[in-house]
Amino acid sequence: MTKGLLPALALCTFFSFRINAQVVDKIIAKVDNQILLKSELEMSYLQYLASSQASQTPNLKCQVLESLLINKLLIAKAAIDSVTVDKSVVEDQLNRRMDYFIHQIGSQQKLEEYYGKTIEQLKSELRVQVKEQMLIQKMQDNITSKVTITPKEVKNFFNKIPKDSLPYFSSEVEVGHIVITPQISREQKMEARKKLELIREKVLAGDDFCKFAKIYSEDPGSAKQCGELGFFKKGDLVPEYESAALRLKPNEISNVIESEYGFHLIQLIERRANEFNTRHILIKPVSSTKDLSYSTKFLDSIRTLILKDSITFEKAAKKYSSDKATVGSGGFFLDEMTGSSKISVEDLDPGLFFTIDTMEAGEITQPIPYRTPDGVDAVRIIYLKSKTPPHVANLRDDYQKIYLAALNEKKAKAVNEWFDKTKGEVYIDIDDEYKDCELEISQ
Repeated sequence: MTKGLLPALALCTFFSFRINAQVVDKIIAKVDNQILLKSELEMSYLQYLASSQASQTPNLKCQVLESLLINKLLIAKAAIDSVTVDKSVVEDQLNRRMDYFIHQIGSQQKLEEYYGKTIEQLKSELRVQVKEQMLIQKMQDNITSKVTITPKEVKNFFNKIPKDSLPYFSSEVEVGHIVITPQISREQKMEARKKLELIREKVLAGDDFCKFAKIYSEDPGSAKQCGELGFFKKGDLVPEYESAALRLKPNEISNVIESEYGFHLIQLIERRANEFNTRHILIKPVSSTKDLSYSTKFLDSIRTLILKDSITFEKAAKKYSSDKATVGSGGFFLDEMTGSSKISVEDLDPGLFFTIDTMEAGEITQPIPYRTPDGVDAVRIIYLKSKTPPHVANLRDDYQKIYLAALNEKKAKAVNEWFDKTKGEVYIDIDDEYKDCELEISQ
């Protein structure tokens, strides 16, 4: 029985209580003081089927069951070994995930309506799951904390892969950019502020805030919801916005305030404890042709310095680039899974892909117009450091990927050895309904 489903199940959505598995619930297994309900198995089975990793195997439910039992074993052993997670860390993780769900659905009110429960009720149901998953992760980390791997082991791992089973990788590139966002002129800022002041006058005169938010707000995430952001805690939003919002009474309209995102008109909807819900209309100052022209000339001068080897691309990106997402990596885009600067062309956004498609390794583009993810007009230069054609995996081009695969295999072996050693230390009882599963945990 494979133990490979364990990581997959750990990635399943936490909001499992929306799925209604029509089963007569009962305890189907006990692992020391931990119990496993039939509803938990059915829920996890449905979640795994819905995931992108699902594979239709005859004994899939048995594999899911074993993964859940291993999780219960990890939790039970954590109690025996006095392994804990701090309550404040659990609450922080719980709040982060709840905030994510709120943002996904649009507002706290919509989330509560969708599930028919208050936020506190939802948190109560989710808290145990979050704590258990954090315990499981901590136990796995403890088991594998001393696992390291040498270059020789990486090479041996690779050499053991049958030649006809080596993975085939699509074309990969090392590509980076330097983005310059124009400094907005005073005139452009005044124009944006004036536009929002006129909207404020109309709202105060009795016009509909929601209507103006839908028509004029340049915050795409909230405009369709009448500008509503949902509940946030103190410290979550930029200081200027939060300070203005917390001075308001419910339904009161703020003055026009400025933040790094532009100009806001804010209405407080509700405030409770340390959370508050607001709606806003955002107007962003637009760069003038003159602003963009200056930025283009400045970026061209940076490009010239790089081409003359007066400064490296990486140093220039860290010093001048406005893109916070890439400035730390010297302007380069990184693979989210491996952290490598080599990324598949399939993961590039279309604009970047078509730009580098005709470039040679080592080339840097002229400054070209660029729209940042938050909708700001800017300019950027793109540097194609290297380009690897589609190829069968090899140690020279794919060392980082092979290293991680070898390390993960060694960690999995350590977990399996721990599992085989530990399963005899705790009481395990599994319902006869699953006797045909031939579970390793019961042997």
